[in-house]
Amino acid sequence: MASLAKFLVVTLLAVSLLPSPATAQLSANFYSTSCPNLLTIVRNAMTQAVNNEARMAASILRLFFHDCFVNGCDASILLDDTATLTGEKNAGPNRNSARGFQVIDTIKTRVDAACNATVSCADILALAARDGVVLLGGQTWTVPLGRRDARTASQSAANSQIPGPSSSLATLVNMFSNKGLSARDMTVLSGAHTIGQARCTTFRQRIYNDTNINAAFATTRRRNCPSTGGDGNLAPIDSTPARFDNSYYRDLVARRGLFHSDQELFNGGSQDAAVTGYSNNGASFLRDFAAAMVRLGNLSPLTGRNGEVRRNCRRIN
Repeated sequence: MASLAKFLVVTLLAVSLLPSPATAQLSANFYSTSCPNLLTIVRNAMTQAVNNEARMAASILRLFFHDCFVNGCDASILLDDTATLTGEKNAGPNRNSARGFQVIDTIKTRVDAACNATVSCADILALAARDGVVLLGGQTWTVPLGRRDARTASQSAANSQIPGPSSSLATLVNMFSNKGLSARDMTVLSGAHTIGQARCTTFRQRIYNDTNINAAFATTRRRNCPSTGGDGNLAPIDSTPARFDNSYYRDLVARRGLFHSDQELFNGGSQDAAVTGYSNNGASFLRDFAAAMVRLGNLSPLTGRNGEVRRNCRRIN
């Protein structure tokens, strides 16, 4: 009897130490049995999208960042507004600028054709962001999987918790710290701006009012970004917008940062040394960026029985 009681105690203890379905952890092998071709399907779709438009890699990466910074990486940014739900697409940081939703829709359709109602939109977005970076020359990383999709969204959180292009260094450090990310994480994740384009309205104040800017660079950018009007006119964020490299940091050292918030990283403050280091060592940037993306992707995921696996990424089931 005593041995039986001991066996039961040990067994119950072992079971209690296992993660419950509601608090399951992310795992790179989460879909290895239920959707074994997932990674190939996502990679093929992203290859098509980026070959069609290199900027799409940056757009998907930005979607992932804006998703994760609002209540965690839960695909809330993908939800359309309805009569009963106000989504995040029309929040200030996303309105008229968030793009790539149709690419996620395409991937979701292809994934569900292979393994229906199995893979979350949140995981698809995480994988697509990684693949876009790699397709433009970035270093790959293993994406932990098992996220589930939110049944709600928060436009107010999107308006208040996503850093803006006019943010100060102190604001940037604080906003990343609020998400459990370090100042170094902030500096290396800002390197996502090594790809993509930006609208005139996001950098107009920088090129007309800032003094810590290369004069020739400001003149060049003013040609396509007038002091009034032309809000949607595009400019490359760094000097190699279709290649994921360390040009972003070299541009900052040369005072050629497009956003005020970018140049804040190299302006006599705490991140100058990190920017200089990455400007001189592209391999260290690529390595550190990959590691920081895993930390970003681990922000407050819904797992287990929390959330759902959406059938359509744009609306809750």
